[in-house]
Amino acid sequence: MIRDITLGQYYPGDSVMHRLDPRTKLLGTLVYLISLFLFTNSYVFVVAALFLGTCIVLSKVPLRHMLKGLKPVIFLLLFTAAMNLFFTKGTVLVSFWKIQITREGLLQAISMGTRLILLILGSNLMTLTTTPTRLTAGMEHLMKPLKLFFVPVHEIAMMMSIALRFIPILLEETDRIMKAQLARGADFESGNLLRRAKSMVPVLVPLFVSAFRRANDLAMAMEARCYHGGKGRTQYRPLRYKGRDLAAYVLLLLYFAAVIVSGKWLPGIADPWVKEMLETAKGLSVSMSETY
Repeated sequence: MIRDITLGQYYPGDSVMHRLDPRTKLLGTLVYLISLFLFTNSYVFVVAALFLGTCIVLSKVPLRHMLKGLKPVIFLLLFTAAMNLFFTKGTVLVSFWKIQITREGLLQAISMGTRLILLILGSNLMTLTTTPTRLTAGMEHLMKPLKLFFVPVHEIAMMMSIALRFIPILLEETDRIMKAQLARGADFESGNLLRRAKSMVPVLVPLFVSAFRRANDLAMAMEARCYHGGKGRTQYRPLRYKGRDLAAYVLLLLYFAAVIVSGKWLPGIADPWVKEMLETAKGLSVSMSETY
C-alpha cells in the first residue's frame, strides 16, 4: 500500500506534458480543480474526464501507474460515498431496518466519488510530470505578487519543495522499517482496529527519529553552503514561456468554456431529449413484455 502512493513522485519522460512550463501546469491544475466544483451534473464530469484522459495520453505516463495512486485513498472514497448514500434525504429507493437509500443520496455519492477520483488523478499528473526543483521555481514565480504584503514567498516555496522531496524518502523508509519489523515477528494485519494501531507504534517511533535526523542533516548542509534565503539569489535555468505553453493556455480556456457550457446550458438542452429516450425505452419494454 505504501508503494502505491504516487503524490510527490516524479515519473521521468520526454512528453509534451513534461516539457511544459511548471507555471502552466500549476495554473492548469488549479483551473481543473476549480472546474470540478463549479457544477454537479454528469455532463461536466464527462468533459473533465475526457480532458484529463487526453492529458494522461500526452504525458505518456502509464495508466496503471496513474491508477495506482488511487489505492491509498480507496477507504476515503468508500467512506465519502457511504456518508452521502445513507445520510441524504430524498426519494427513497431502498429501505431496510433503519437505513434508507434515496435517489438524491445515490446521485450525490456518485458525484462526490467521481469528483474525488478526478481531483486525485489531476493532482498526481502534475507531480508525476514535474520535478520538485521546477515545481518550486514555478510556485515561487506565481507567488511573487505576495511579496508586496511581506509574505516570505521563497521560503514557502522551499518548504513545499522539501516536503515533496521527503515524501518518497519517508515512504521508502517506512517500507524498510515495516519489513524489518515483520522479519522480527511483528503483525500489522490481524486483530481489531485498536490492536492494529498499537502495532504501528514500533514503526512510527523510528520513522519520526529518522525524519528528524534527516531534517537536521539537511539544515546543517544548507548552513554549510551559506544558504540565507531567497534574497539576491538567481536561477541556473530561469523559466521562460514557449509556444507550447501558449497553446496549452488556449486549450485550457477552451476546456473551461466547455465546462461552463456543459454546466449551464447543456442540461436544459439535453435533459428533455434524454427523458424522451428513457420514456421511449420504457414503452418498448412494456410492449415487449405484453407481447411475450
